[in-house]
Parts: sequence; structure tokens; C-alpha cells
Amino acid sequence: MFWDIVGTIVFGAVIGVLARLVIPGKQAMGWVITIVLGIAGALIGYWVWDMISDKGDTGGIDWWRWIISIAAAAILTLGYTALTREKAR
Repeated sequence: MFWDIVGTIVFGAVIGVLARLVIPGKQAMGWVITIVLGIAGALIGYWVWDMISDKGDTGGIDWWRWIISIAAAAILTLGYTALTREKAR
């Protein structure tokens, strides 16, 4: 259980950082928000992949699952940036 949580945090951090790299410009957010949005993006990506694919767990790297997770985290990051930008004004 402990290592599942650690793995989720690490995976979320990787997805969050990759999502921020694909978005042009600078996002004003810290590493905690990056990890949280990365975890949320990864969970959404896994859910979407399970809905559109019948392959299940392939035992290897699922590149499409990663791409969907990064896209979901990027959308969440854009939403977070838009919400916090409006709040700051």
C-alpha cells in the first residue's frame, strides 16, 4: 500500500512535469500543484484509456495511456492557470 502511494506520487510528478512542458509559456504554480494535477491527469488518462480500449493491462509501457494522461494533465493545468489568473486580478 505504501509503495503504491509513493508510485502514484512519482508517476503524477512525471506526468505533471511533462504536461507543463507541452504548454507554452510559464505557469505560475508550485511543485505540489504540479504533482496533484499530474496525479489527477494520470487517473483521468487511465480511466479514458480503459473506456476506449479493450486491451487492459499490457504489462509494458502503454504509450497511448501516457499521451492521454499528459493531455488530461495539460488541460487541468490550463484550467488551474486560468482560474488562478482570474483570482489574482
